[in-house]
Amino acid sequence: MTGDGWRRYLAPAAFLLAATIAVVLIRAGLENGSKTTAPTRPVATTTKPVRRFWVVRAGDTLVIISKKTHVPVKTIKRLNPKVTSTSLFIGQRIRVR
Repeated sequence: MTGDGWRRYLAPAAFLLAATIAVVLIRAGLENGSKTTAPTRPVATTTKPVRRFWVVRAGDTLVIISKKTHVPVKTIKRLNPKVTSTSLFIGQRIRVR
């Protein structure tokens, strides 16, 4: 090699420089609140799956189940007409939605 070995590194170095400049410019624009010209998509929000049933554990009452599931006691009673707070059994499935 005579002295021309550096030329094979020129294209990758130019690409890395251009990519770095692009990233810096994009981040600067995002931090300043400017909008990009690219179309924006709505961000998908992840939600927890809604539990339809509650499995009764030791110490559970309709009030405790209501607080843990954020479902009113009245709704739980309406969905489970044969269940009362005093007739809950461990392992029993209670409909909450």
